[in-house]
Amino acid sequence: MGNCCRSPAAVAREDVKSSFSNHDHGKRINNENHNTNKKTPPPVTVLGGAAKDNMEERYLVDRELGRGEFGVTYLCIDRDTRELLACKSISKRKLRTAVDIDDVRREVAIMRHLPKSSSIVTLREACEDDNAVHLVMELCEGGELFDRIVARGHYTERAAAAVAKTIVEVVQLCHKHGVIHRDLKPENFLFANKKENSPLKAIDFGLSIFFKPGTELNLRCRGIDYLNVKWFE
Repeated sequence: MGNCCRSPAAVAREDVKSSFSNHDHGKRINNENHNTNKKTPPPVTVLGGAAKDNMEERYLVDRELGRGEFGVTYLCIDRDTRELLACKSISKRKLRTAVDIDDVRREVAIMRHLPKSSSIVTLREACEDDNAVHLVMELCEGGELFDRIVARGHYTERAAAAVAKTIVEVVQLCHKHGVIHRDLKPENFLFANKKENSPLKAIDFGLSIFFKPGTELNLRCRGIDYLNVKWFE
């Protein structure tokens, strides 16, 4: 994820509201003027039994940290404890199909299913409102493994071995609990802090799936930059 200090907290909170609530406000008003009898469809429920909550009652949403195809990750602050956290907000407007909705449900289910580990980002809670699904997670302030590799230019054999060991441990833990990440790449590993010896944590389980031992998997689902060359043979 990128790191972008766009605005003060108050402005950032308005950005969150507008991105989820007001993006198509003008279009909706125009439609209502021409179709006064047309009913607005009820909001999509993604998390099932989870209560629909107002994020801003519990968290102060601050600057944007990064964005992906479906979600935007923001810095957020727990209003009670003042703890700094990260909130990945997935706009329901972008969940256009049942498959999209199932993908989000599975991502949440997998993060809840995996045991707490120093090598995997911790999901604090998942909730939703009418506009978005919000995944509140621990904040990793050290940046991406990708960016640190680029900044350093090269790793010593010892340092590279430590990184590789963490990645293998993540794979082992996931497989032990019936999960395949399916999107392992330097961009999906974050350092907990900016120290050289910072813990490295896996993030983004959006493409992950549950599996049963012995199941053959042959679906391509990652970015082309990290595909095995055998896919092109």
